Amino acid sequence: MTSLAQADTLVELVTRAARLWPERTAWVFDVTGERFTFADVDTRSTAFAAALHGLGVRPGDRVAVMLRNQPEFPLLWLALAKLGAVLVPVNTSYREFDGAHVLRHSGARFAVAAGEFVELLRKIAPDTALERVLTADELQATKPYEPAPVVAEQPVNLQYTSGTTGAPKGCVLPHRYWTTLAIGLAADFPAVGEEDVLLTAQPFHYIDPQWNVALGLAGGATLVVLDRFHPSTFWAKVREHGVTWFYCLGLMPTLLLRQPPHEDDRNHRVRAVCASAIPRELHAELEERWGVPWYEAFGMTETGGDIRVSEADHEAAVGTGCIGRPTRDREVMIAGDDGKPLPRGETGELLIRGIGLMHGYHEDPEATTRAFAGGWFHTGDLARMDAEGRVYFVGRTKDMIRRSGENVSADEVERALLLHPAVRLAAVIAVPDELRGEEVKAYIVCEGARPEPEALAEFCADKLAYFKVPRFWAFAEDLPLTPSERVAKGELRKTPNPRAGAWDRSTGEWL
Repeated sequence: MTSLAQADTLVELVTRAARLWPERTAWVFDVTGERFTFADVDTRSTAFAAALHGLGVRPGDRVAVMLRNQPEFPLLWLALAKLGAVLVPVNTSYREFDGAHVLRHSGARFAVAAGEFVELLRKIAPDTALERVLTADELQATKPYEPAPVVAEQPVNLQYTSGTTGAPKGCVLPHRYWTTLAIGLAADFPAVGEEDVLLTAQPFHYIDPQWNVALGLAGGATLVVLDRFHPSTFWAKVREHGVTWFYCLGLMPTLLLRQPPHEDDRNHRVRAVCASAIPRELHAELEERWGVPWYEAFGMTETGGDIRVSEADHEAAVGTGCIGRPTRDREVMIAGDDGKPLPRGETGELLIRGIGLMHGYHEDPEATTRAFAGGWFHTGDLARMDAEGRVYFVGRTKDMIRRSGENVSADEVERALLLHPAVRLAAVIAVPDELRGEEVKAYIVCEGARPEPEALAEFCADKLAYFKVPRFWAFAEDLPLTPSERVAKGELRKTPNPRAGAWDRSTGEWL
């Protein structure tokens, strides 16, 4: 049998888990109560692979999947892995404009969607390479298939993520990306194993539930899947399912702390919480309330799991902004503008290299070359390293808005706004917000009669996911431009009170 250290594809993780723990529960879906053993996962994913093969899906083909947190999503992912094909997750909040970009750019020939999304995808299909849009219920195997050989560097995901500019970029992720991430978490701290129960509360089209699936397969742990994150019931679900370890990010820790204290706050089995961007000023309070250590971690869609706080560093790291040390398969550098390493303690760009990173951005060689300049992946994030080799996050250099844990590309929102016939010029920037970290603000220059801001917001909501729709709206006769005829956003950001004079979509009032 393949040892865990030797498993370098998702297929090997699945088949190994099915042989080691055939009757152990692999997945629990909270809303429906459905449970799957590791043997079920292997058998059911093979059945989906046979059905997809019968439709003509072959190695290298890209298949879009637009499903909520239901068993069919991870089963289809593993089925595509067995076929040597590529999953293209489609955000379930996407609408015509952003959904069309992902489908068109990915070149997906097939799509599997929940019934509620079929009409949308079929409407988009004529402008893409899509040949068929199916529901999971329509996937029925008609005959067995011969599995294709799968290797570690074979792509298995085309995962879209918002970059610094433009529409979301497609990250080409190989099998080794997932096995590197999963095996690192199973073999090193937190050493997830057979006695653990994991929990994920994010949508499956994001990266995190997917690596939770891979981690469960690697360590033999049970994974509990919630429909989404509900702050008011989250810890009750943790207690109900006997969860021992979970990951969260963004606004989740803050929202959990804002829930009323409960007598059962410390009545749980959790031994560790892993989180990204833990609010420094709340870190100690989080640990005190639930009586469990919270460990900071850093990773990206492009690179996987890169830097984590260990047990040895935890106590000194609480509340400091420390994100830990590089994982076993990573090297990090803090670089200056010249790409050369800076002395310890100085702030520069965080660069990463190692095995199991993305191959590059799909059909964007220029962006790929920039990202991997000098043989290191350039994160676009600012950090520093102390004398002991611990890394501290400082800030972001990207022109990207981070709203409630969601990445919003300003350029993408601007391009959607420019589709409105009355909009001549649009500029989108971040506005600091205590609750969501950052909010989205749009500056609009109109051609002719000015539409009501509410109408523009509704227009935008029809084109983009809800979290990308600006909250604040300001109108101007013109906007400052750079010599290259781009909006000088630096000038817009200098506004002392960026909310003043804007229309607030959340209240429907002018400020």
